Amino acid sequence: MRIGTGYDSHRFAEGRKLIIGGVHIPEHAGLTGHSDGDAVAHAVIDAILGAIAAGNVGSHFPPDDDTWKDADSMELLRAAVLVLEARNYQVVNVDVTVVCESPRIGPWADAMRERLGEILKVGPGAVSVKGKSNEGMGWIGRGEGLAVHAVALVDSVGGVQGSSA
Repeated sequence: MRIGTGYDSHRFAEGRKLIIGGVHIPEHAGLTGHSDGDAVAHAVIDAILGAIAAGNVGSHFPPDDDTWKDADSMELLRAAVLVLEARNYQVVNVDVTVVCESPRIGPWADAMRERLGEILKVGPGAVSVKGKSNEGMGWIGRGEGLAVHAVALVDSVGGVQGSSA
């Protein structure tokens, strides 16, 4: 078994859809980013790739490559799962904390768990998504954006570890 952590943060931007954990949250400014800005997906990608020492979201989907312009981050997550599987690993569980003043994450957490579980091939019971306020402190507390922390546990498939290359 291996553990990886991920982190991502984005500023809010008017005129963009807010997509977090693969879920569109209406009536809220979206997130900046080369792709759709889904900071939950990006943090989870970093966590699962980090667990197998396979780089990060930027090394697999560079922000200077127009291929990924406005990309659906859930498709990027799906591709990261393929990297995991190619090395004979699978996700066991993922824990995600979204730090923001707004929007409230609780009402959307189950939908995010469902969507992430589907892509990660684990089901929602192996995915935790929760929100945490920054208590009004710093750029997050001022409502300028949000940050996401993710932890992933992965295990080798059938007891066979993938290559470290």
